[in-house]
Amino acid sequence: MSDILMPKATAVWLVDNTSLGFDQIADFCGLHLLEVKGIADGEVARDIRGADPIANGQLTREELTKAETTPTYRMKALVSRHAELLKPTKKAPRYTPVSRRQDRPDAILWFVKNHPEITDAQISKLLGTTKSTIEQVRSRGHWNSANIKPVDPVTLGLIGQIELDAAVKKGADAKRKQAEKLGIPLDDPSLKPAVTVQPAFEEEDDSPYAKKNDLSLEDVFGKGGGKLSEPEEDDDF
Repeated sequence: MSDILMPKATAVWLVDNTSLGFDQIADFCGLHLLEVKGIADGEVARDIRGADPIANGQLTREELTKAETTPTYRMKALVSRHAELLKPTKKAPRYTPVSRRQDRPDAILWFVKNHPEITDAQISKLLGTTKSTIEQVRSRGHWNSANIKPVDPVTLGLIGQIELDAAVKKGADAKRKQAEKLGIPLDDPSLKPAVTVQPAFEEEDDSPYAKKNDLSLEDVFGKGGGKLSEPEEDDDF
C-alpha cells in the first residue's frame, strides 16, 4: 500500500504536468493502471484538484526527472511529515498498576451482574484484562472465586466515571438496536437507560428529635413552656 498523501490528487497532477507513463504513476500513487488511464481520459477524479508531490515533500525534482528520462524506472517517495501526522495512531493498551490488578476480578463480576449489555470485548478493553479471565469469573471457575465480590470499577480506581457511562450507553444502544431487529419488546429491564451513579440521599429518622422544626418548646421542655425559673434567694447571702 502506498504512503502517498492524496494519491488520486497526486496522480491527477502527474498526468497533467509530467510525461510519465501510466504504469509509473500507478506504481508511485498506489493506484490501479486502469484508474490512471481513467484519470487521463477524464472519466475518473474529474472534480479532484491536482496535488503537487514535490511541493508536498513527497517527491524530489531529481527523482521525477530521472523517471521521465527512464520509462522503466520506478520513483521512490519521500517520507512526508504531513503524511506521518495524518496517520491514525493506535491507542496503547490500558496499563493497570500491579497494586490494582487483584481488583480486576471484582470489577469484572460487577459488570457481569449489573451491565449484561456490555460485551466481553468492551470489558476487556476497559479493564485491560482478557476474555478468558472474564469467562472464568462469569462461570465461577476462577481460582479465587470464593473471594470475588462485585465492586464498582470507578470505586476501585480502574476507570473513570465518564468512561464507564460512555461504555454503558454504547452497550445499551447496541442491545436496543438488536432488540428492534429481533422484535424483542423494549420494556426489557436490560434495555432501560442505565444509571451508574447512585443519587445521594439521607436515611429517614423516625425519632421525635429528627423533626425538630415541628416541635414546640412545650414538647421539648414540658408544660412549662421552656420558661427559666428564677434563682432562689440565699438567706445567708
